Amino acid sequence: MDTQVACIGVGNVGRAWAIAFARGGHRVRLFDTEQTALERSLVQIATSLDDLQSALLVDDADAILARIDTCASMEQALTGTDHVQESVIEDIEIKRQLFAEMDALAAPGCVLASSSSEFMSSEFVGDTKNPQRCLVAHPFNPPHLIPLVEICGHPGTDPSVVQRTRELFERIGMSPVVVNREVKAFLLNRLQAAVVGEAMHLVGEGYCSAEDLDRAMSDGLGLRWSFMGPFMTGHLNASGGYREYMRTFGDTYRRMCADLSTNYPFDLQLIDRVSGDMEKTFPADRIAEGQRWRDQRLIDLLRHKQTAAAPATDTDA
Repeated sequence: MDTQVACIGVGNVGRAWAIAFARGGHRVRLFDTEQTALERSLVQIATSLDDLQSALLVDDADAILARIDTCASMEQALTGTDHVQESVIEDIEIKRQLFAEMDALAAPGCVLASSSSEFMSSEFVGDTKNPQRCLVAHPFNPPHLIPLVEICGHPGTDPSVVQRTRELFERIGMSPVVVNREVKAFLLNRLQAAVVGEAMHLVGEGYCSAEDLDRAMSDGLGLRWSFMGPFMTGHLNASGGYREYMRTFGDTYRRMCADLSTNYPFDLQLIDRVSGDMEKTFPADRIAEGQRWRDQRLIDLLRHKQTAAAPATDTDA
């Protein structure tokens, strides 16, 4: 039987989750306390699905859309649901109240997952009666185009809930990783924060413009990092692999890390400077256009990654 999923919150992340679950063959119910956003969500989802079909990434956009329904109440959304994906605003008090409400409404076997990008589930499950079924499933935006999802339970999460959630995401084509211990902001956002902090330092101290900093990433590091991480990058940058790479460059990395300024102050003057550079390409009133451009580039990259041959492993022989 298909898994019944409820997506609570229909912002950018919630709508993208709905596409990911429905594309994977599951029925999806949407709920949001903002009625106008809920009414608008199906139109926005249909547009995204049309883009995916045009890129040949889905076969039948209409059939996927038909698996998604809106609900008039939280109770209606959660009745008979197997998995709940919460994607509301990053406010710890709102999440705490919401999880207590969802826990009271959802059937005992239903998993309650949060898309939280910063808060650990131990911070907002204190008012639930069944914290063992609660965890974080943090995507990268937008999750219907970026497959990575970080699964992180709290000390009281049932290990079988983590495994069930991982299997669900694998079935719908996501790429789940398990964070073994709670850590603030999980994996990707901590890595991103380190890069953004040093980027602010380099721009703030006048070493380069914000535009050139972005180009250094998109036309440099980002090309390799789109299909392999920093460890494999180092491994393949030396004929003898990662040990040789670090024997050669380990001291260089230690010196560079000591000189980084990842906690550079994000003062308003610098933020305005960076924003001004970004708005040369996409002014604030054209952000929706920019998101569509971003998503199309991601679609193109996904098509390439799906058709590119995976590296051979010893087990492939």
